[in-house]
Amino acid sequence: ENTGAEKSKLFPTDLGLVVTDFLSKHFDEVMDYSFTANIEEEFDKIAEGKQEWSKMVGDFYTPFHADVEHTLENAERSVGERELGNDPVSGKPIIARMGKYGPMVQIGVQDDEEKPKFSKLKANQSIETITLEEALDLFKLPLALGEHEGQEVVINVGRFGPYVKWGEQFISIPRGEELSEIDLKRAIEIITAKQIEDAPIGFFEEKPITKGKGRFGPFIKWNNLFINVSRAYNFDTISQEECNELILKKVEKESNRYIKQWPEEKISLENGRWGPFIRFGKKMIKMPAGKKDTKWTSEELTNISLEDVKKMIVIQDPKAFDKKSSGKKSAKKTVAKKKA
Repeated sequence: ENTGAEKSKLFPTDLGLVVTDFLSKHFDEVMDYSFTANIEEEFDKIAEGKQEWSKMVGDFYTPFHADVEHTLENAERSVGERELGNDPVSGKPIIARMGKYGPMVQIGVQDDEEKPKFSKLKANQSIETITLEEALDLFKLPLALGEHEGQEVVINVGRFGPYVKWGEQFISIPRGEELSEIDLKRAIEIITAKQIEDAPIGFFEEKPITKGKGRFGPFIKWNNLFINVSRAYNFDTISQEECNELILKKVEKESNRYIKQWPEEKISLENGRWGPFIRFGKKMIKMPAGKKDTKWTSEELTNISLEDVKKMIVIQDPKAFDKKSSGKKSAKKTVAKKKA
């Protein structure tokens, strides 16, 4: 995985480096530069009728498949682990490695009585180059900066990057800004900018319309509905009439989307592109065939009971309604206070 262009250059990510090291260790023949040249030469012979393609594929695949099976059984998961030093307070090792959600550093190991502490690397940091001092700075978070309008202001790094937490609101910090340079004054500026951005741009049926930019582009929000704004509209100068038009289209689409809903169970029966399906939480579950292996009629779908829908869910997910054992609540994170 290579990402990030700077003056026509490509830079490998931490994940790319870890994957490359793993492949080089366990599949050195395939990763060798001469492998591609040899394969191309054999392809030329096949094209000229001088070699059987089936023999060529067999000669490659048989030993390669054996290597794959051996690797699956014996290779340890590669995390690109790099020890940086020891924590001056606890004396525990500080390690930079790949985690479930990307590159991270940790204090301590799993074998310790006390669980390790974890922190995500910043966007401009790498497992290969991060220093002990930089790693220690990451564990100063979350950091309380002070209060604004009676609510605490805290900065931290989350799964999707650095943010300001104000009361119960989480606000992303603009790209390019270093957390170490964010003081209370700058945090308040970020909060104020977000308030202006989230201010209603109009009203529909006496409910506010707001706008924003998300993962899939610009949108307006009304009555908990997120409505994408296409390029046919000027997002910066979108009018009340255009918002009304978009909302009405979305409401009509949503009304045709649901066949039946059981909100308290997080279950709904919906119309999809390929026919009706069951939505259970975040899962999309295919509807089985109707009576006598025929398609469901509109009347049958309208009259279907919650119990019958649950049975369909259990067929595909036997543990769907098993009661989850309540685990111990994790201890609350302590918030460091920024020195004046």
